[in-house]
Amino acid sequence: MDSPVEVARKPPARPTVGLVLTGGGARSAYQVGVLLALAELLPRARNPFPVIVGTSAGAVAACVLAAEAHRWRRAVAGLERVWANFRTGQVFHVDPLHMLRAGTHWLLALLSGGLVLSPPKALLDNSPLRELLATNVDCGSIHRSIVRGHLQGFALCATSYATGQSVAFFDGRESLPEWTRAQRIGRRTELTLDHLMASAAIPLLFPPMCIGREFFGDGAMRQLNPLSPAIHLGADRLLIIGVRARQAAGVGAGSGTSRSMPTPGEVLGYMIDTLFTDQVYGDLEQIERINQLVQEAPFAARGLKHVDTLMLAPSVDPREIAGRYTDDMPRSLRALLRVIGGRDVSGYQLASYLMFEAGYTRALIELGYRDAMEARSALVAFMNGERLPPLMTAAGVAQAT
Repeated sequence: MDSPVEVARKPPARPTVGLVLTGGGARSAYQVGVLLALAELLPRARNPFPVIVGTSAGAVAACVLAAEAHRWRRAVAGLERVWANFRTGQVFHVDPLHMLRAGTHWLLALLSGGLVLSPPKALLDNSPLRELLATNVDCGSIHRSIVRGHLQGFALCATSYATGQSVAFFDGRESLPEWTRAQRIGRRTELTLDHLMASAAIPLLFPPMCIGREFFGDGAMRQLNPLSPAIHLGADRLLIIGVRARQAAGVGAGSGTSRSMPTPGEVLGYMIDTLFTDQVYGDLEQIERINQLVQEAPFAARGLKHVDTLMLAPSVDPREIAGRYTDDMPRSLRALLRVIGGRDVSGYQLASYLMFEAGYTRALIELGYRDAMEARSALVAFMNGERLPPLMTAAGVAQAT
């Protein structure tokens, strides 16, 4: 006999999409362009990313999106206004007096063996960045976004110089526990401007940040698994916005040959590029292996879960774009890059991370917007929880071409 009560079938739950914004210095303007496209492609007023994780320069945009999760499209528009009108002097002091003073300090410290003056804390003074962030980022609103249900979890990643651990400072629903893994921990805390400055403290270039009794630096330094914080915060789909063209990992301009011995500036640019990007691609491959294990041997994968990933990276090498705008840089910064060999036809690697100038950042915003629009079918399907066809690139990596 049929039951008079018909049980309604619940629609399948929408996936929890996490947004992961990697570090990238001035290249992070590309991420803003992708976010602008997403704001058009996903017109709902509701925040489409219940989980947001940011590292280094990516942490800045992440904080803005989390603080204004209830009006995320307005937050994206605000990011675009700031990044499209950037000047290097808003990030670190580049006037001749500051640069001369810094150079003299380094020289006296070196010649005296540290007896006359102790070594400077960093190569560059990024106090203007703190002033800019204090004006434009309200870290206190992040917790309100969580309490009001606009956000499930948020994390900023930094590196402890005391322990060598990658620390994800996070806030989120009460049900989200702290975690401890090899060389990485998740620490629940009330997020402040100090956490943001710590995440963006690029080693050697910017000074470390003291939080409590520990000094912290850029979150990418010991971040062996940069995607794991988003998974710990409950995401089962990850959209990652990178800043390196996939075939552009070397010191040179992509020819695959070595012209001559790399200059100190080229080596420093290569180190920064490695710092921000290599671990992301490695973690994507690891997630793909886990996904295969979950699918093919679920009993052996007990305790693991399938996580879909989609990554968007520049279709044009940012070094090529940087080369067109080097004359826009302050004269003192151009002189510094020329002295250390960081402004060269080899690809402008270091300049592409330090050139916070409007012409360059606008070009990257336009590139990010264009790449996202060319990949709109995959992006919309991914955000709607649909299964994507196998991609032609490496596991879990989509690139607009």
